[in-house]
Amino acid sequence: MIFGILIIQCSGSKKALEISKEEKEVFNNTELDTVAIHNDSLQFDIIIMEVGFATWLQTMAQPKGYYTQKFMENRNRIYVMNWNQRVLDPYNYNPNLYELQINYYPNIDYGYDVNYKLYNYFLYFQRKYNQRLGPFVPRIK
Repeated sequence: MIFGILIIQCSGSKKALEISKEEKEVFNNTELDTVAIHNDSLQFDIIIMEVGFATWLQTMAQPKGYYTQKFMENRNRIYVMNWNQRVLDPYNYNPNLYELQINYYPNIDYGYDVNYKLYNYFLYFQRKYNQRLGPFVPRIK
């Protein structure tokens, strides 16, 4: 009985990592996309310049409202922590993927839009480059 459960769990997580044909096409896009994240009340801007991300965000990501802000904040904290650790360890992680640290402070309310775009960038990044920034399978569906 336990053996059967393990097989089901393993096959389920393997399936979650599959990349659709449409998503592969977005990943193979060569046009530079720019996504700007603004928060006027906190007076900051984040610019994500990543080939295909803006297209992926519009076509593959879950729509706004699908996730709660709290859910994305919790995931973003974990992803940022792991991202920053990899930036500081260029001998073990590709410095071309992990170039700059991300300043994301858990005690600041960045708002829904910032968390939505940052969370989806982490999903995009993990799926495109076959990386894992936390214990969660980077799923979009």
